[in-house]
Amino acid sequence: MSGVAVVGQSSSGQQRLSDLAGPRGGGGSGGGGSRALKHSDGPWTRAAGGAEAMRTHLAPVKSELGAAHEGLLAGAGDLTALAELGTVRESWERRIATAQGECASLAGKLRAVARAQGETNEAVRSSFAPVAGGVGAR
Repeated sequence: MSGVAVVGQSSSGQQRLSDLAGPRGGGGSGGGGSRALKHSDGPWTRAAGGAEAMRTHLAPVKSELGAAHEGLLAGAGDLTALAELGTVRESWERRIATAQGECASLAGKLRAVARAQGETNEAVRSSFAPVAGGVGAR
C-alpha cells in the first residue's frame, strides 16, 4: 500500500504524519529515509498570547493620555494649537481602541487555527485507522 499514511503524536506533543508505505519509508518514491509532517499548536498559541499581551499593554494608555493632558487646556486661552490637542487626543483614543479590538480578534483567529489543525489531524488519523490495521496483514 504505497503512500498510505497515519497521523500519530510524538512524545514531544507534535503531530506527526508517518509513512506506512513499507520498509523503505519513501512513500513509493523509491527514496530512502522516512518522511514526516510535523505540526505543533505551540507557535499559534504563542502568537495568540502575544496579541493578547499587546491588547493588555494598550489598556492603560487611554488613561495615561488623559492624565498627560490634564490642565493643559485650562490655561490655554486663545492658543488654538492647544485647543486642537483635544481633537488629536480623541483621534488617538479611537486608534488605541481599534488596535485593542484587532489584537483581540487576531488572538481568537490564531487559536482557531490551532484548534482546526488539531481537529484535522484527528480526522485524518481516524480515517486511516481501518487501513493501518490491515497494513501488515499481507
